[in-house]
Amino acid sequence: MDKKTIAVIFGGCSPEYPVSLESSHSVVVSFDREKYELILLGITKGGEWFRYYGGPEGIENDIWREGKCVPAVISPDREVHGVVEFGPDGPVTTRIDAAFPVMHGKNGEDGTIQGLCEMAGIPIIGCGALCSALCMDKDRAHKLVSLAGVEVPRAVVFTSMPDEAELRAKVEEIGYPVFVKPVRAGSSFGITKVSGSAALMEAVRFAFRYDREVIIEETIVGNEVGCAVMGNEELTIGRADEIEIFGDIFDYEEKYTLKTAKIHMPARVDEATEARIKAAAEKIYRALGCRVMARVDMFLTKDGRVVFNEVNTIPGFTPHSRFPNMMKGIGLDFTQLLDCLVGYTFEQ
Repeated sequence: MDKKTIAVIFGGCSPEYPVSLESSHSVVVSFDREKYELILLGITKGGEWFRYYGGPEGIENDIWREGKCVPAVISPDREVHGVVEFGPDGPVTTRIDAAFPVMHGKNGEDGTIQGLCEMAGIPIIGCGALCSALCMDKDRAHKLVSLAGVEVPRAVVFTSMPDEAELRAKVEEIGYPVFVKPVRAGSSFGITKVSGSAALMEAVRFAFRYDREVIIEETIVGNEVGCAVMGNEELTIGRADEIEIFGDIFDYEEKYTLKTAKIHMPARVDEATEARIKAAAEKIYRALGCRVMARVDMFLTKDGRVVFNEVNTIPGFTPHSRFPNMMKGIGLDFTQLLDCLVGYTFEQ
């Protein structure tokens, strides 16, 4: 069997650059090299693109730029169907079978890289441009999911800094406490839980630092649960998991260190409740046009309601990440999981 050539894209202009490196390292060391040839494309925090020829430890330790790197890009030219390197002897092209953006947040998970690959005619291991953009947008994703019949939090959205009276009036309709969030950001960047009007204006200003739109949502009392989903027409759904937090927010530090938070996999629910969580995840996945993979995050309230939170179209692939662990719960190890993702990528 001929090897498939996969471009693994890592780094990027995003606050989540370090997480991308950790996820990408796990992906690179887990691919079956008997089946796949990997092209490693690193993007610096400043947006420079390079083909990286070093080992995965350079990615893990963020010293990859100190290794052998050649300026390179994905060409939008469909005839090239791959990577162009700009070495001392002139441009060199390498054809690839698919691109795997292992990037989180803006300029990676938001449809930008996906749009480039679609223009180039290169299959993407993951969701396409439209779905990726929608899933990064908390407001528009919630509207579509609500139309599909899944409950979403009550919310109000601001496209510019409101005056204090308008802001307080809108939030009082929802009721405190509320979560103030950038509409498009990942890993809990820019999010504040607000229990009263005194802290509201500053929380909104903080969220506007991360995006041009801010959403203020009601607090859903309950635990966050999630489902890993893979596939296109036919879906593979992992076990549901559950996050137990001991503060107000499952923030960036907690997500990637689990200093006090705990992730229960499988979730501490009965079989019927897990089935309802999985059914909601499937409905959300289809409503937003997801393909290949996504992690669907929801809330399970004390009275048993399942409420949509968000979809991660490029979930974490670190050793303690939720997506691979939920799939491990149905018997797929990391290498098998990557094989499945590649297989779904080439489905018609």
